[in-house]
Amino acid sequence: MVARLKRIRMASWVGIFGNIILALLKITLGLISGSLAVVGDGLDSTTDIFSFLITLFATRIMAKEPDQKHPYGHHRAEALATLLIAFIILFAGLQLLIFSLTKIFRPGATEVPTLPAIIATLISIGVKLLLALYQFKIGKSTDSSMLIANGRNMLSDVLLSSGVLLGTALTIMLKIPLLDQILAVLISFWIMRTAIHLFLSTNTELMDGLEDTSIYEAIFAAVDEVDQVYNPHRTRVRKLANLYLIDLDIEVDGNLTVAEGHQLAIEVEQALRRSIENLYDIAVHVEPLGNIESGEKYGLSSQELLNG
Repeated sequence: MVARLKRIRMASWVGIFGNIILALLKITLGLISGSLAVVGDGLDSTTDIFSFLITLFATRIMAKEPDQKHPYGHHRAEALATLLIAFIILFAGLQLLIFSLTKIFRPGATEVPTLPAIIATLISIGVKLLLALYQFKIGKSTDSSMLIANGRNMLSDVLLSSGVLLGTALTIMLKIPLLDQILAVLISFWIMRTAIHLFLSTNTELMDGLEDTSIYEAIFAAVDEVDQVYNPHRTRVRKLANLYLIDLDIEVDGNLTVAEGHQLAIEVEQALRRSIENLYDIAVHVEPLGNIESGEKYGLSSQELLNG
């Protein structure tokens, strides 16, 4: 866990310094060249700086040990940080939309963007692509939703900057400043779309859901390896950052002693840890074979999985 947090911190610092350089470059050259779209692209890079700062802060919280108020630890800070990043991105998109619409409907002359706008955008595309690939690489190797979210944001920025490049070039060639301002509006919608996507994906974890439910197949396959254990059911899986918490019921011969039933539960836990990576905690409830209880809350069984 310590090594994972170090890698996330390093990736965050790379993102911070990379976006500071890009934000200053694009906002400066956007103002010099008169390109509202490039300024908007620079604003998006500024929000990326705050996103990575939030990631750094979240790693400090995640490093804390479990305590009386947080017996499961502090790993949910990663999902909460991703959610906060989504709201920051959404706010930036709204701000750009309002500013762009004001610029469009404000009476008065507007200027055509010049060559520095294209230079800034070309640099942005190259650097953002490198940042996106780096964030995806570290995010996937550490199973970090924060870094993967930042990687998606960087990749979206590549597409945005490509759109800015096209719009600015057309504006310069056709001498129609309105094209640049309309493009800024479209960029604002793209920024808000990215924010909504991040919110929805993070909400699944915060609601104790799973994006990838194939882990249930791995659980039942592992339990099936243990002799004298039957009917794994009421199986529920939650995720804390990159860690899994598993609760399940198993059935054993009712004539076994408590100690023997407990030993089988230990073997089930060992089988699960051999088969599934990043297990944080496992709770195995032992029942006599054929036990039926009414009023049990939802949990998946191997038979239900087979029936689809």
